[in-house]
Formats: sequence, C-alpha cells, structure tokens
Amino acid sequence: MELHNVAKRIETFVNSSLWTLTRKEITDHIRSFRFNILLAIIFLTCIAAIYSALSSIRDVAAGIEDAKDMNLYLQMLTITDSSGSLPSFITFISFLGPLLGISLGFDAINKERNAHTLLRVLSQPVPRDYIILSKFLGSLAVIAAFIFSIGLLIIGAGILSMGIPPSFEEFIRIITYLVMIISYIGFWLGLSILFSIRFKQAATSALAGIAIWLFFSIFYSIIVNLIVNASLPDQLFQSISAEQQQQNYELYTNLMRLSPNFLFSEITTILLTPSYRTLGPVSMEQIVGSIPSPLGLFDSLTIIWPQVIGIISAGIICFAIAYFIFIFQEIRS
Repeated sequence: MELHNVAKRIETFVNSSLWTLTRKEITDHIRSFRFNILLAIIFLTCIAAIYSALSSIRDVAAGIEDAKDMNLYLQMLTITDSSGSLPSFITFISFLGPLLGISLGFDAINKERNAHTLLRVLSQPVPRDYIILSKFLGSLAVIAAFIFSIGLLIIGAGILSMGIPPSFEEFIRIITYLVMIISYIGFWLGLSILFSIRFKQAATSALAGIAIWLFFSIFYSIIVNLIVNASLPDQLFQSISAEQQQQNYELYTNLMRLSPNFLFSEITTILLTPSYRTLGPVSMEQIVGSIPSPLGLFDSLTIIWPQVIGIISAGIICFAIAYFIFIFQEIRS
C-alpha cells in the first residue's frame, strides 16, 4: 500500500507543471554554451588534479601489501603531485564550485523579466511559486548530476590505475563528500537566484555574487586576523599565556565559521582525512591517554554535523528570502 502511494505521488509530480518547468530548466542549462564551457573548465582541472595525484600514489600503493589501510582513494582527492605545481582536487572544487552555482542562478529571473517572457509564463495557469522552484530544482539537478559523474569517474580511474577497489568506508566517505559539495554549491545557487530577483540587470546580479564570493575567499580571513590581532594585549607573542592563546584561537575559529568557505573546508578536512580527530584546540590533558587511531565515518559526521547544518541552513535561508520576494513582487511589462 505504501509503495502504491509513493508511485502515485511520483506519477502526480511527473504530470505536474512543476516537473515540466524543471525539465525545461535542465534542458536550457544543458544546451547553454556558458554552462558547457564552465563545466569543461571544471572537468579538465579536476581530471588534471586526479591524474597528478594518481602519479604520486601509484608507486606507493604498488609496494604495500594491504594498501586499503592507506585510504588511497581519499588521498586522490587531497594530495598534489610531487612537485606541488598543480593543486589538489579539493582545492579546485572549493574554488570553482561557487562559480558554477553563481553562473547558473545570476540571470534566472531578471533575464526572463527583461526578455518579457516571465509575463507569458505567469499568464498561464501555473502557480507563481512553481517558477522559482523550477529554477532552483533544475539547476540543482544539473549540479548534482555533474558532481556525481566526476565522483564516479574518479573511483573508476582509481580502480583502473591502482587495481585496488575502494573500501566500503572510503566509498561512503566519497559519496558523502559529493553530497556536501552539492550542498555547498547549492548555497551559492540560492544566493545568486536571490540577486537575480533583487537586481534588474543580469550583470549587476553576477557582479554581486562574485563580490560576495571574493569577499569570503580572500578578504574575510584578513579582516578576522585583524580583529584577533587587535584583541591581543600590547606585548610580545611569547609572553602571552596558553589560556590567552586558546581564547584567541577560539575567537578566530568562531568568526571564521561565519564564512561558508571555512565551513566547507572543515567538512572536507574531517571527511577526507580520518586521522583528524577534532577541529578545535586540544589541551595536553585531552592528548594524554588518547589512542592515535583514525575516526570512523559516524564519528567524523558527528564532528562536522554543525558545519553541515550551517551550510544547508544558509542555502535554505537565501532561497527562502528569494522565494518570498518573488511571490510578493509586482511584475509588469
């Protein structure tokens, strides 16, 4: 009976106007030259990073009997080549992922408003909220398909190159990390859709999204460092007590966690490096007696749960604001 109800709901959704609009958005993104060019850039840079990582760890895996214990598939995403000339996969995806979300949403609404096609859609028997929901769901579906394709390609390349399948925990960690990437890009997608509703010109909304991205990527850490340094007493750093150093570090961490980039970096560190057991400062009393063993997946998820909730909440808040502005906004020709 439950399966019958689920199948009926799926059939209702497929036959609804929301799915029709969502499918149209997916098709428009796939046929867009701008989207395909950006996907090609992200794809080529990520593949280059994976190739350099494989060249570094292939020789290491060949001389070890039980290479599964080294988490080689996680190292594929985190390490660089021996020369350090090419960044890792996580560096590329953290840098280019927000641009993907911004590029898919910065002209979602104002482009149709300027082309006078939004009034044509609203003149049809289609609820207004279906329009903005389809914009978000269609873009997020394309992002999810692309990210999961890259993840499965990475796993396949690792199997062909090293001849060692990933362990179950490695596979789950990689899939979880891909979901976190989608959530992270979804935040920037929701923010860019908000700007596309707030500003009439697509260029203005694009510049606003890029400005926010640059602020959190470059300038926010500089501002936080200035604030923390200003809170230090007027004396040499060596004379500061351990308690004061810990308080300054906690202040720095708490301020940095207001940045989605920093939250995503913490999620990346814990998920892809099981040897990390905590994200905050550790006292000597906590170190004494602890066993230096990698954390399990459940323990890692427990550590990063606040960061995950923070990123998802930020994306939901941005889209909710865009949703209510669009619902009550007056649209004229």
